[in-house]
Amino acid sequence: MITSHPGLRVIEGTVTTPRGYRAAGIHCGIKADRPDLALIVADVPASAAGMFTTNKMRSAPVIQNEAKLVSGRAQAMIINSGNANACTGPRGFDDARAMAAAAAAALGIAEGLVLTASTGVIGRPLPIDRITAAVPALVAALGAGGTAAAHAIMTTDAFPKTAAVVVDLGDGRVTIGGIAKGAGMIHPSMATMIAVTTTDAAVEPPLLRQALRAAVNRTFNCISVDGDTSTSDTVIVMANSAAGAAPLVAGDGRYEAFVAGLTDVAGRLAKMIVADGEGTTRVVEVAVRGAASDADARAAANTVMTSLLVKTAFHGAELNWGRISGALGRSPARIDPDRVAIAIGDVWVVRNGVGIPETYPAAQELLTPSEVRVTIDLGLGQGTFTGWTSDLGETYVKINSGYLS
Repeated sequence: MITSHPGLRVIEGTVTTPRGYRAAGIHCGIKADRPDLALIVADVPASAAGMFTTNKMRSAPVIQNEAKLVSGRAQAMIINSGNANACTGPRGFDDARAMAAAAAAALGIAEGLVLTASTGVIGRPLPIDRITAAVPALVAALGAGGTAAAHAIMTTDAFPKTAAVVVDLGDGRVTIGGIAKGAGMIHPSMATMIAVTTTDAAVEPPLLRQALRAAVNRTFNCISVDGDTSTSDTVIVMANSAAGAAPLVAGDGRYEAFVAGLTDVAGRLAKMIVADGEGTTRVVEVAVRGAASDADARAAANTVMTSLLVKTAFHGAELNWGRISGALGRSPARIDPDRVAIAIGDVWVVRNGVGIPETYPAAQELLTPSEVRVTIDLGLGQGTFTGWTSDLGETYVKINSGYLS
């Protein structure tokens, strides 16, 4: 997931680490006592692109953002947590517009340049008066630190998620930074959760969309916590050209380096989401190879990653490889039972579809750490896919059986 490229240097940072961005996060009263309103602003209108949930019950902000991003331009994004503004009817659209309008007025920019996002409980009207009343204080709090914004977008998250990287383009350096939230309702069909990435590179909107799609398909589209795709999933990228480097051109080495950097930031944020999965004690990498196609490899991995029986076995550090085989067998992928091989770490426990008992003790030891790697070889072709999932235990049930309380 984390990209290796000679031009990359991983640094500590957030959405404000690239030149020309400010951010803030405050408490406006949606939650009882925690930050719940964030704002990210570029100093000038920027190229912008987004990817959104494929859930048919999409939130009002998702639908409005898609329409706004047809222009390929944005300058700010205002995000609330604690309320998803989804399944709220016409009022939800009015409230999303009111959020954007309040931020635009306080910033002195066009409303069409302000994106919105909401995350939290589905089906409850947004307390829009609290949000709009807090916008002047939110704008006044804008500064160079993005950590407050990362805290303000959290719901059941245990920790804020931030990442940044410097990319050497050969003729100059650009920076990419990001924040994200997500711990439950994580199973992307495009992206997942809420993520905002920024860069000071010069990238025209069509190429920025292409870069975002490439990065998301290798990162946010490769994780699962509980198999549920949210109504609000949103990934945004803004590029403001503030680094002064020449505009990127499709297909050249500079563009490839940029995509590697964007993928690195997205990948680290995505893995943090899995690590923060509600009740997670283990992050499990599932690498499928030897599939008839890449699509088959993805299908096989997704079935294993979302199997409740597989995930609970990992929670108990139990070497029950039969659950993995069973999940493979019901996946849409082409499977030949006599060719399947399964490894825990570098220890193969299944060959030709049959267990290798003498390797079980060594494999068992590899199931206890907080990070576990599973390799599945289908023996049918060159298709590959690597995804990340979490284990599943009683804490997840406790959190989600009392989510509204």
